[in-house]
Formats: sequence, structure tokens, C-alpha cells
Amino acid sequence: MATQLGLDLPARAALGRDDFLVAPSNALAMTMIDDWQNWPLRKMVLSGPEGSGKTHLTHVWAAASGARIIAARDLTIDLLDIPPTGPIAVEDVPLISKDIDIQTTLFHLHNQLAEAGQHLLMTGTQAPSLWAMSLPDLQSRIDAAGHAALDPADDNLLAAVLGKLFNDRQLTPRADVIPYLVTHMERSFEAARRIVATLDATSLARKKPVTRALAAELLDIDTGDRG
Repeated sequence: MATQLGLDLPARAALGRDDFLVAPSNALAMTMIDDWQNWPLRKMVLSGPEGSGKTHLTHVWAAASGARIIAARDLTIDLLDIPPTGPIAVEDVPLISKDIDIQTTLFHLHNQLAEAGQHLLMTGTQAPSLWAMSLPDLQSRIDAAGHAALDPADDNLLAAVLGKLFNDRQLTPRADVIPYLVTHMERSFEAARRIVATLDATSLARKKPVTRALAAELLDIDTGDRG
């Protein structure tokens, strides 16, 4: 008989500066965010795989600088009607690499920010030189920005991230769950988020704790569905 999963209750996402777990794979990016007032040309690019911490660092920067955060796909021409009065973060810029209209908006927004002496943060999964904007003038301005890459996590950081994700959901897994997951799961923060969310929903539905056996069961399903 199929298991009936519980409601998908929202998790508390802890996105503050003190919640960010600093490790060799992300230390440079954290340093650049902390030193945002000294960015060359007042612009910076954060790159890294899905779930590597780009959104978290973007929120850390927004809290420190008062920046507005906008998804690249949500950029509209009316944003240019009023010159920006504060910093702006634009997330997932590579997703607009084929949309010339949105690229044109970002190009003009970039210039408005530069003229106003305001800062710009941009994010993407790959290094900015690989974003392949179809608007060459925009790509050249992106290439001129500083760049900090978030590298894949090592075992210690992945374990710490899993612990944070469980804590965000107010879950206390058995002691052997996180070491098991680190050894057997897909090595990405996005996979960590997906697995913890599934463990949360399943343990709630079954009214049972998060154990290694449950983790093994759901990990087999997760890797099977994706492989």
C-alpha cells in the first residue's frame, strides 16, 4: 500500500551571516561578500553549482548592503524608469542568455547602477566567462566584474550542511544518519536539500524518527528515480 506523505510544511530557511558555514570551498566568496564595499568597479559575480550557497550569500549581502534581490528572469523594462537608489543583486543571470530583451534591461540597469555609484551582485552556476550572453556589450561588462567561485563541498562541509538543513526543519536524526548520507548521497547541496525534505515528509507521515534505515530506503528511491 502506498505511503501517504504528510503536508509539505514550510521549513525555516536560516539565511543570516552567522548561519553560513565557512569552509575552504567557500571562504573566498564569504570574504568577498564581507568586503563588498571595496569591490572593484562596485560589481561582483558569485558562481557555483545549485545549492552551493549562492542564494544564502546573496541574502547575507543584501542584509549588509540594503540591496534588492531580483531573479534575472523577472527583470522588466519598467525597472529602468526610476534610477536605482541602492545596490541590486540579480540571481541566475545565465538563464537569460538567449533572451535579448531581458539582457538589454540588465545592460541598462548595470549602467544606471554604475552612474549612481551603486553596487551590483550577479550569480550563476558557471564561471561568468561561460555565461555566453547573446548581447556582447552585456557579456563584456559581466567579464569585468570580480568573481568568486563556490567549489563543491568536502565531507565535513556536506555533513555540516545536512545538519543545518535538519535543524532548519527542527528535526533530530539518529546519530548515524548524517555520516551515512555523506557517504552514499549525490554530492551536491541541492541533493542534500531534496533528501532532507523527503526524510522530513516521510517521517511525519509514518510518525517515526529519522533513522539510517529510513535514509537508506529513501536514498535508494532518490538515486533510482534520478538514475
